[in-house]
Amino acid sequence: MSERLEGLSKQLEGRKDPSNPPVHLWHPPLSGDIDILILRDGTWLHEGRPIERASLVCLFASILRREDDGNYYLVTPVEKWRLRVECLPLVIVDFSLEEAGTAQQRLHVHTNTGREYEVGEAHPLFIPDADSVEIPVEGIPAVALDNGLAALFSRAAWYRLVELGEDSEQGFGLLSQGSFYMLG
Repeated sequence: MSERLEGLSKQLEGRKDPSNPPVHLWHPPLSGDIDILILRDGTWLHEGRPIERASLVCLFASILRREDDGNYYLVTPVEKWRLRVECLPLVIVDFSLEEAGTAQQRLHVHTNTGREYEVGEAHPLFIPDADSVEIPVEGIPAVALDNGLAALFSRAAWYRLVELGEDSEQGFGLLSQGSFYMLG
């Protein structure tokens, strides 16, 4: 592991809640670019090689944010490193429905980093704009997350989700938290 990654990892050790740091409160100056690329399938590469330790990927994903300039950064209280993202930084690998088929139906999505989000006002489902990603997503939806991030549905999860979609006056979509979300 490079010195930069080791340094970031050491800064994050011992946090009370390592899964949810207050990155929105941290505003250090830019430290530079780090040779990390997040591929469309959610694979994190460092210096061209996959980061094999899932715990390290989860740790770094917890300090990731997208800023108004459209770039992605790993942020700690004292460092800020710009990295590259091919499409969207996180992937929805699974989902579940609560109270399926009722007006109270809620869609819960599960990301490749082990986090769960409920689709609704705070985390809406949307179709990414072709100009906002390096690699086209062909109408596959994503879910807006915290800190300017979003997670794209994996193909397997997307196909399962489409099976649950319904035709309505608004079009083809799915209900969650009382709101109807278009699926394409």
